[in-house]
Amino acid sequence: MDAEREALQNSAYPEVQTFCQKHGLKFEVVDLRWGVRNTEATDHMTTELCLEEIDRCRKTSIGPAFVALVGDQYGPCPVPPLIEEKEWEALRAQLTTRPHDLELVARHFQKDENAVPPAYVLQAAGAGEARVPEELTLTSVLRAGAQEARRLGLITQEQWYRYHRSVIEWEIERGLLSSEDGDQGATIFLREIQDLSKHILDDCALQLVDRLPDGCLDTDAQNLLSSLKGRMAEEHPSALKTHHLPWSHDLVNPKNKAHARYLKELGEQFVARANHQVLECLRELEADTQDLAWLYQDIRHHLGRSAEVAHTFCGRQELLAQLGQWLRQSHSVPHSPLVLCGPPGIGKTALMCKLAEQVPGLLGQKTVIVLRLLGTSQMSADARSLLQSVCFQVCLAFGLPLPPAQVLKAHTRVVQFFHSLLHTVSRRNFEVLVILLDSLDDLDTVHHARRVPWLPPQCPPRVHLILSACSGQKQGILDTVRQTLPDPGAYWEVKHLPANQGQEMIELLLAAARRTLSQAQRDLLWASLPECGHPGRLRLAFEEARKWASFSVPAPLASTAQEATHQLCARLEQTHGQLLVAHVLGYIVASRHGLSEAELKDVLSLDDEVLQAVYMDWTPPSKELLRFPPLLWVRLRRDLGTCLARRPMDGCTLLALTYRQLAEVVRERYLSGSERVKRHSILADFFSGAWSQGTKKLITLPLLGKPLNLDRKVAPQPLWFSDTVANLRKLKELPFHLLHAGRIEELKQDVLGSMSWISCRAMSGGLEALLDDFDLCAPHLDSPEVGLVYEALQLARPAVELQGLERSVLYTELLARLHFFTTTHPALVGQLCQQVQSWFRVCPYPVLVPLTGFLQPPGGPLRATLTGCHKGITAMAWSLEELLLVVGTQDGTVAVWDMKEHQVIHILTGHTGEVRCVKVFAKGTLAISASKDHTMRLWNLLSGQEKFIIWDGGSKDPTEPQFWNLHIDEANKVVYSTSGSKVNAWNLETAEPMFCILGDTSDAWVCTAMFASQAQLLMVSVHGVVSLWSAATGKLQGKQQLSSVKEETPTCGIEVPKQGKLITGFSNGSVSLVSSEGDSLLEKLPEAVRLLVISEDESLLAAGFGRSVRIFLADSQGFHHFMATDLEHEDTVETAVFGPKNNLIVTGSRDSLIQVWSLSEQGTLLDILEGVGAPVSLLARGGDLVASASQQSSSFKVWDLTYVQKPRVSAPFLDRTGLTAVSHDGSYIYFPKTGDKNRVSIWDLAEGEEQDALDTSSEVRCLEVAEQTKLLFTGLVSGIVLVFPLNSRQDVMCIPPPEARKAINCMSLSKGEERLAIAYDNIVLVLDIGPGDPCPVIDGPTYIFYTQLPETISSVAVLADYRVVYGMTNGDLFLYECANSKVFPLEAHRSRVTCVEVSHKDQLAVSGSEDALLCLWDLQAYKWKFEMSYTSSYCRGVQCVCFSKDDKYVYAGLKDRSIIVWSVLDGTLLAVQFVHAVVNRIIPTSNGFIAPTRHGYLIRERFQCPSSRASQQDPLQNFKKAVWLVKSRQREELSTMAGAPQDSESAEGNESKRNKRSQVCLIV
Repeated sequence: MDAEREALQNSAYPEVQTFCQKHGLKFEVVDLRWGVRNTEATDHMTTELCLEEIDRCRKTSIGPAFVALVGDQYGPCPVPPLIEEKEWEALRAQLTTRPHDLELVARHFQKDENAVPPAYVLQAAGAGEARVPEELTLTSVLRAGAQEARRLGLITQEQWYRYHRSVIEWEIERGLLSSEDGDQGATIFLREIQDLSKHILDDCALQLVDRLPDGCLDTDAQNLLSSLKGRMAEEHPSALKTHHLPWSHDLVNPKNKAHARYLKELGEQFVARANHQVLECLRELEADTQDLAWLYQDIRHHLGRSAEVAHTFCGRQELLAQLGQWLRQSHSVPHSPLVLCGPPGIGKTALMCKLAEQVPGLLGQKTVIVLRLLGTSQMSADARSLLQSVCFQVCLAFGLPLPPAQVLKAHTRVVQFFHSLLHTVSRRNFEVLVILLDSLDDLDTVHHARRVPWLPPQCPPRVHLILSACSGQKQGILDTVRQTLPDPGAYWEVKHLPANQGQEMIELLLAAARRTLSQAQRDLLWASLPECGHPGRLRLAFEEARKWASFSVPAPLASTAQEATHQLCARLEQTHGQLLVAHVLGYIVASRHGLSEAELKDVLSLDDEVLQAVYMDWTPPSKELLRFPPLLWVRLRRDLGTCLARRPMDGCTLLALTYRQLAEVVRERYLSGSERVKRHSILADFFSGAWSQGTKKLITLPLLGKPLNLDRKVAPQPLWFSDTVANLRKLKELPFHLLHAGRIEELKQDVLGSMSWISCRAMSGGLEALLDDFDLCAPHLDSPEVGLVYEALQLARPAVELQGLERSVLYTELLARLHFFTTTHPALVGQLCQQVQSWFRVCPYPVLVPLTGFLQPPGGPLRATLTGCHKGITAMAWSLEELLLVVGTQDGTVAVWDMKEHQVIHILTGHTGEVRCVKVFAKGTLAISASKDHTMRLWNLLSGQEKFIIWDGGSKDPTEPQFWNLHIDEANKVVYSTSGSKVNAWNLETAEPMFCILGDTSDAWVCTAMFASQAQLLMVSVHGVVSLWSAATGKLQGKQQLSSVKEETPTCGIEVPKQGKLITGFSNGSVSLVSSEGDSLLEKLPEAVRLLVISEDESLLAAGFGRSVRIFLADSQGFHHFMATDLEHEDTVETAVFGPKNNLIVTGSRDSLIQVWSLSEQGTLLDILEGVGAPVSLLARGGDLVASASQQSSSFKVWDLTYVQKPRVSAPFLDRTGLTAVSHDGSYIYFPKTGDKNRVSIWDLAEGEEQDALDTSSEVRCLEVAEQTKLLFTGLVSGIVLVFPLNSRQDVMCIPPPEARKAINCMSLSKGEERLAIAYDNIVLVLDIGPGDPCPVIDGPTYIFYTQLPETISSVAVLADYRVVYGMTNGDLFLYECANSKVFPLEAHRSRVTCVEVSHKDQLAVSGSEDALLCLWDLQAYKWKFEMSYTSSYCRGVQCVCFSKDDKYVYAGLKDRSIIVWSVLDGTLLAVQFVHAVVNRIIPTSNGFIAPTRHGYLIRERFQCPSSRASQQDPLQNFKKAVWLVKSRQREELSTMAGAPQDSESAEGNESKRNKRSQVCLIV
């Protein structure tokens, strides 16, 4: 059946393989007779291996598991390789009368008394041994003996069959006839040649049937074949696929059309049958699939592996008893996790599995065991997957809510969830949780981390965490764990077994394998292992000893584990050849996670050295393709035995080496120098798909001596097998192998610089997996371009977490950040951007396409945006020495972040109230936190352990003053806490109280200072009383009334330790310098002092009041005013911090902006940064890094101040007001000048600098640009509108106000720019703009009208026909017709109308409000057409809106920092884009819009909407934080006419069902 085999190889197998890949399955053909010589194919060992492979396929395959090609040959009958002693005696008894036959059998079989029970083993034929005549052959003799023994009832029918069945019948029996699953997964292709019996004696026919050695027809074999066919047809007719061929003398000739047609039909039928079987199994699996099936499968895997390991466990009873005692003793108190450590192979895994069995008996029935043998499954391969799996299992076991989707999106949040979950379980009191994590070394880590961030430093009561790790490894995980768990008592060493237990272990293993040893062999074994109690070494010794037959004389074994491993490799090389063993083991060890058998056979088929060795003495069976013979691998796999571990991962089973020592020996023996590079290079070729899909590869085989170009038929390797199934194996392995093969350019171009790769990796494995790939490669690449892509991906995290990992989100983020670098870095970044643009051009659904860069580019100030599983942030402090950031939160949690890794390393729980203050000391290793729960807690930041708790004895009454401040005196080891009218002093080492100062409860202390050099405490009370106390004893040293300030209340204070003074701010703006000698007034500020900040060297002081910050410079008298002007903000200043060299100050304000000012340039504003979308209430500096946070958000940002000295690819315009205007198609931006709102800055976007400034003589309130007439309209607080020609600075026009001192609220131009509307509080002016020379003429006002309402106008729009739409601060909306003085009230918004725009054809209007309501109005009918709203706790409404040029779409900028596109035709929400900054205004272009943002960038985008939106995806499918509702008036009216319910809720509900694409929206 060679022709059939090759036909299937060429066409059918690749087609089925592609089909399986599309369904996330692997297709592997196991044909052990392909590619080997006939003598090997019929060898008795090959038959045994074939039957084993059939069993393996039936066990693992979910589709076709067994396929047989049956023709007209029954095939040879193999000699049984093993005959049990009782059966042997029965046969022997029948041969006693035939001494010659008996001698023949005895010569070929030898008794092995080491088998249990004893058995006779067939001996391999000697070299050059001649074949005896047929009647005397071994097979005939055994058949005769079996026939007689069966007649006498000495053997069973099944035993008799062993001597009469051919290889084919054995395989069909195992694969079909005796299968418990019937014909499921089995197919028999039967070739019937018509009229063959008539030509049976023709020479050409005899080639197709069984023949005797003399060439005659073997009638017995033909009869047996006929019987076999009959059984198959009778028992499994559906599995039988018969092909009838007409007789022909050249039947097997490839040119025979009938035969060619048959081969084609065979291939098609094979494909159809296999695909059908796959689909049937998939349907059954789908029907049976339960929620969280992946979790149950993972749990079963680890429990199964554990049972196997524990089955042969022996000894270590004393250690188990000690562990049990430790578990009971630490059960009811907080305790450290336990780490079992020891050298590789010492038996830690077996101990962990045995412990898992015994724990319920030790701790009671209500004990939940979570066991993971790390690295043996996909969900235990890396920390991210491991924690998710453990969290899900614990939640299910204890009936707790599962981790929400938002938590699972970021590993840092999963870590925090895991830590809090342990405490939740602990508080249940009556249940116990034990988590056992074996072999931390096998967790996949991209780079050597400083800590293990997910490892809790302490376990709460009733929660136990037991780990195991190898000791003695260079840069091993154990060293990293010690950084997290420094307590030496947490580490238990697993030692060697005593000699007697080592012998007991081997005896146990031999018994389990049904083997024993002779006394001489036992003596040799024990002599080779003197006092050896190393389980790994014992296991290797067992693997050798189990192969010893009783008649063999084994060589002495190696005494050490390393020598034994080398001995194993040498034995394998002797049996299978050095080259094959070296390459097979080399590929397995060189792989990143292991290789599947199908992958390994494909890789070996690409290895020319291996193929040349295989085909050294004979030519391959096919002229079209060349493959590695599977039989050679199966033989080697069998000899490797338990040295091979199988790991379910990525939808297949991967092979890896079980023993770490063996992997080390393989690296030393086979992967040194160039050999390692070769292995990685061929693996890279395979996973890249370089030689798949018909691409042929040259090879020169020894016998032929000329190059052959043959197809290796390896699996194709696309990135996507289907729209939803990614090639996970390629994604994980290819970067690793390209890197280690030294193919760096290929790595940069095809992986790190390929948008197809980036999107596939991110969408299939998450953004963090993609970043891991960059982390893996970055240390080995000197490539700034790769660094830019990496940083851009990191900056994309917030958008990805918010919107989900959709392709359009990722592409937008990268294009809008990397577009700045396309000209400077064309090779990689430029090509990457081109790939993104190419994808956008063919995007099948509506999408916004960036045309320029408008998001913060890499290399900017933002280092990271990090989010925790907690409420708002209330305190922050840096540990510079350890690069840690300590974060206190509203829910009492203290989180410790590693700012190098950007990971949470400790979640410190214990506080039950808001954390008010955090102080770090002791060179950054300790921190103390103070909370509203009246406790202070001292933490070790390295271990995460709590050192002590202090309760100040204060009242639990929430109305009383809480902690105000903490002071630490490290020299004297004292901490002072101030709370209302009480100061406590505590010993930092013992937590013992030193003294307590009680003040007047009616006059609480507001400001406190501790001066260590003077050993004094200085306090200022609400009523201005200054008191001085001894810091050592707490005794009063003096008291006086403030003299420099009268009738003011202190609001804040800052100590100046070197001067021994306290600077105090007051409610009416006074700033005083207070000391033990008295007080003096430093400055009188216009408003109450909100904050005081002093630089590290005490040379600079910043005082914040209202919307300003004033800077002071230290002098001999105290401080004096440093700069001529204050640092002006647009909203109240909340916090500030000085830069590292006092050349900068960073301020945060209530409008969520962070501003960076240069002090060396007299307060020049350097940059405006966006916070987390909430008031910036905290800034904390650590070196060059500044962390910004808000009490209203769980996220915080980290900024790098060194960017100020670096050149920037694009300088943003610094506008904080949002009053921007744009001209010349986005070339110039106009906005009120920072620090001087009486001037308008003109920003040249191309040059990235201010081109000019216009003087307006009054504060600017609004700006409008007439693009066609080239005019800039500036509305001023004075009520005047100044009109500046854009092309001239000479002819400035002035439009006076209708009434004196009326500030302008807003302005609007009609779409044709022929009308101008100017809105004051309750007056609207409408003016005409006409052509003129050299400037247009502005006439009017043509109309003036008054609203006569108490509310003021907040937005206005004017039409060419003198109609005006205006919105009010209370949400009212009106249409006013100036020509006939009529006003038409439109239905009101529920809050302030923030924007109104009219369409370009003056038929429609759109309005937006602060309650996030958008309304589309029909101006002819004075009614709304569509209303779109969404509800959310965060969103603050609509910022700006406009129509597209063709009036088909509405573009809206929302205050949640997103842009939406809305269809005017049907109200459908078409697209949503998160842009990280509030958009100030949107201006339509021919194909999209431009929009200036608060980041200082100009968004320029094209909106692309396919003509048919049938394939549109839901733009909001991944948003879970808000709900959109769309109402249609037409549908409401139709519903009313049909008698539908009238209430709005019902209408919204009905509409919601119809507008399924508009259900969910983004909220940060």
